[in-house]
Amino acid sequence: MLEGREKGRMMTKALACSLLLAAALPMAAFADGAAIYKTNCAPCHGPDGSGQTPVGKSLKVRDLRSAEVQKLSDAEITNVVNNGKGKMPASKLAAADIKAVIGFLRTLK
Repeated sequence: MLEGREKGRMMTKALACSLLLAAALPMAAFADGAAIYKTNCAPCHGPDGSGQTPVGKSLKVRDLRSAEVQKLSDAEITNVVNNGKGKMPASKLAAADIKAVIGFLRTLK
């Protein structure tokens, strides 16, 4: 009987660890996305995505918090980042970094 209880405890611990890991991974991706955004995007788009920086104002960049931008699919945003659009140059970010930045962009409101 004790063996069954111990097995149950181990299963409970394993499930708890899995849930914690599953919750931690998106948080890590968010942190990476925020850091990548800060380095590569914020100079024009601003830390809050509003585009209210000297460069952003002069280039008339889009407000990344706007419904117009937020409704874009991840694939559409990836295309803009990879290929550039208008005055925005193409990026050389890796696919995983772009995905992380998009995750961060989705938090901007």
